[in-house]
Amino acid sequence: MIVAKQHGKHRTHVFSYEGKPITQASTAAWYKALKRCGIEDFRWHDLRHTWASWHAQAGTPLFVLQELGGWESAEMVRRYAHLSTTHLANYARNSTL
Repeated sequence: MIVAKQHGKHRTHVFSYEGKPITQASTAAWYKALKRCGIEDFRWHDLRHTWASWHAQAGTPLFVLQELGGWESAEMVRRYAHLSTTHLANYARNSTL
């Protein structure tokens, strides 16, 4: 939800401030923003999981996602990219077993 609200606000970056991309965030600023939004137990690094999962759910091939994310192995991609329960249920329903 938070990431989706940022979509389109900057041409190349997800997060921006006053029209400029945010390229670094201090830990204190990150946790202050989370507190203001009422979000608990969320790390900056969790956004990497979200990004990879959205790609996987949209059908981005594993080897393409590996290149985009800069991972050295497919195993690392699988550590970050997850299918939603809805995606898994849809595949289970489509089974011809």
